[in-house]
Amino acid sequence: MTDANMRHATLDWTHDLCFTCTDPRGHVSTIDGNSTTAASPVTTLLFAAAACSGADVVSILEKKKVKLARCRIAIHGKRREEYPKRYTEITMVFHLAGEGLDREKAERSVALSIEKYCSVVATFNPDIPIKTEIVIE
Repeated sequence: MTDANMRHATLDWTHDLCFTCTDPRGHVSTIDGNSTTAASPVTTLLFAAAACSGADVVSILEKKKVKLARCRIAIHGKRREEYPKRYTEITMVFHLAGEGLDREKAERSVALSIEKYCSVVATFNPDIPIKTEIVIE
């Protein structure tokens, strides 16, 4: 019996500070601690936060009958200078376009993701401010 709330991954060191990452379904990605041949672990964390929130926003807007044409997220994270060099603030800029989209729907969808639904954002230490901006194109 498996727990539906558990997630699994396997990372295999390949060379230097590079790891091949595989999930149980066989999806493969690479993470490079030097950020030479692939994204670094801390950049991958930004990818995860943006993708998680983006998936929420797309889903919420679809439920609001928006025919989304574009969802692009620029994410920026500021890190401490001393170790551990964790993020101290994160900003996500959502570039959205679509039929039936208005500022109120966009703002509500982003807020629901950041404040309630995004598992990755919820995993960050609560002292890390998550700022958002919305650009409707």
